Amino acid sequence: MKVKIRKGDRVIVISGKDKGKTGEVIRVIPEKGRVVVHGVNLRIKHQAQTQSRGRTIPAAKVEFEAPIHISNVMLVDPKDGKGTRVRIQRKDGKVIRISARTGTPIDK
Repeated sequence: MKVKIRKGDRVIVISGKDKGKTGEVIRVIPEKGRVVVHGVNLRIKHQAQTQSRGRTIPAAKVEFEAPIHISNVMLVDPKDGKGTRVRIQRKDGKVIRISARTGTPIDK
């Protein structure tokens, strides 16, 4: 699957329980078509107490960002801060991503 969203991009969630939230992409999982966005789709994992090298690590509730499907996020336009589709343009042998709304380049 060709992914137009990359690590470090600012995205907005367009559907689901976190609709309207924005955040930075932490990780892209192209083989599953998912992205992990900072502060979005938070889950709680109950960590069991463990014994490691003579010391005890206590039980805890660990909060983490779970992956969200890539179709549920949209890239944020750098010019006006709203969601936009992405166009790919080739220029001098380089691939540049361009905002479909305003025509501004996303890659610097």
